[in-house]
Amino acid sequence: MKYRLLAPGPTPVPDSVLREMSQTLIHHRTDHFERIFSECKDGLKWLLETRTAPLVLSCSGTGAFEAGIENFLSQGDTILCITGGKFAENWLKMSACFGLNAVEILVPWGKAVTESQVKAALASYPEAKALVLVASETSTGVRHPFEAIGALTKNHPDCLFVVDGVTAVGVFDIAPERHNIDVLVFGSQKGLMLPPGLGFIWASEKAWARARESNLPKFYFDLAKEKKAQTANQTGHTPAVSLIMGLKEALLIMKSEGREAIFSRHLRLAKAARAAASALGLELFAESPTEAITSIYSPKSLEPDAIYQGLMKFANFTIAGGQEQMAGKIFRIGHMGYVDDIDLIGVFGALEIVLKKLGYEKFSMGASIAAASPILKEGFR
Repeated sequence: MKYRLLAPGPTPVPDSVLREMSQTLIHHRTDHFERIFSECKDGLKWLLETRTAPLVLSCSGTGAFEAGIENFLSQGDTILCITGGKFAENWLKMSACFGLNAVEILVPWGKAVTESQVKAALASYPEAKALVLVASETSTGVRHPFEAIGALTKNHPDCLFVVDGVTAVGVFDIAPERHNIDVLVFGSQKGLMLPPGLGFIWASEKAWARARESNLPKFYFDLAKEKKAQTANQTGHTPAVSLIMGLKEALLIMKSEGREAIFSRHLRLAKAARAAASALGLELFAESPTEAITSIYSPKSLEPDAIYQGLMKFANFTIAGGQEQMAGKIFRIGHMGYVDDIDLIGVFGALEIVLKKLGYEKFSMGASIAAASPILKEGFR
């Protein structure tokens, strides 16, 4: 049976990107590489609507996030971390590892942070040097109000607004200059339609000014060194050449679709997925859902992870189960990047069959497709 990938990451990779990555390897200290790298920078500026390009690092999104801490903060700095999911909690733990005074703004899993919570934290910790937010929390499927939070931190000149955009960039409109973001981190294996292995970090002038004061140790992730090299279309260390070749092609595909069309497609798929799940009598987990994934409670009558495992066993479909405190309690369907309307119809059609095989009978066959189709029809032109 054909393998299908609708996980929250990694996500499917277009054939043309895979072909580009399979080209004869080139040396990175050549004019050929520099031309490719320049095209990638221009494409990333287009995607983010920025005047400057993000830095491209050979690492995961977690590596890029670590680079942000190392380069823009100093030992003993107070950092406010909005939690509410596995990755947000990781950034809290990472901050503590680097000797920062990491303060948690606690948010229950499945819920979004409120402006009042952030206002209170900024008032209580006027010395805060950074506020960290995950725009789209992969572990829960929650979208946090980064636009409103950016407007708040704009009024705190000493506080950097640091955003994890790993499952946001290439999925919905997130433009750091327009949304008052100082540090934006993302990765290759989500909305950018690439395999894992590239991390990206964009920084504002405010952040670069702070970088000159940072006293945390750094070597591989020395962003000042990277910035100097990448300004000349080179990299400070050996880059993931094949991934960068694929990035050029992925960005060309995205440009051909257009930013607004990309965002509209993701929103349409998200709305259809929510409608389809509800039609099966399933309860949605995230109260403020992201366009990147849909998180759904597993029926209590079923064994933990029965749906996640059943889709793999019966349909060769990979989605994802829950993580940490939600392990075995929810399942997550990814619909970002190289995913279209037919993919969504396929996964919910397979889900119906698996649910019936597992003995879940609270729906009539075809219910999810009937609920999703009126929404998905906008994608057929």
